Amino acid sequence: MIYTQHYDSPLGGILLSADEAGLTGLWFDGAKYFAKGLPQERTDQETPALLQAKQWLDLYFSGVEPDFTPPLHPAGTAFQQAVWQLLLQIPYGQTTTYGELARRLAREKGRETMSAQAVGGAVGHNPISLIIPCHRVIGAGGNLTGYAGGVDKKQALLALEHVDTRKFFLPKKGTAL
Repeated sequence: MIYTQHYDSPLGGILLSADEAGLTGLWFDGAKYFAKGLPQERTDQETPALLQAKQWLDLYFSGVEPDFTPPLHPAGTAFQQAVWQLLLQIPYGQTTTYGELARRLAREKGRETMSAQAVGGAVGHNPISLIIPCHRVIGAGGNLTGYAGGVDKKQALLALEHVDTRKFFLPKKGTAL
């Protein structure tokens, strides 16, 4: 059974979903992959995982780094899961690049190289945004590309975490957005 709840954030509505094991989704309303994979049959009911996710969001949006992670249960391929585990290691208030994630994953897998584009695809399909912090990943040279919730939200989230966003830039129209 899938359970859902809605959360009103300062950046707009958020849909949360969970199963018995943990949080399965967190999407800003209108996000690129909004509710992707969420079955039609679901129950609007609070569960322990959804309650913890809302508590995490309350702390986060108050400008406090949450000191816990709700139970997570994202569905994805082994490759996606590996990338999402790397995202969980990006510290609050810091950023990394798709290329750096690809290099880290290649080292973990004992490979010489890994495609930054493939890593970017996995980052972009992260079903639990914010808590699995895909907004902390930027393009080469400071390009703020690639946030399914919208680049404006990515900028706001980084600013909330006190990241100096002046060193970043928005991609030109027709690129990666």
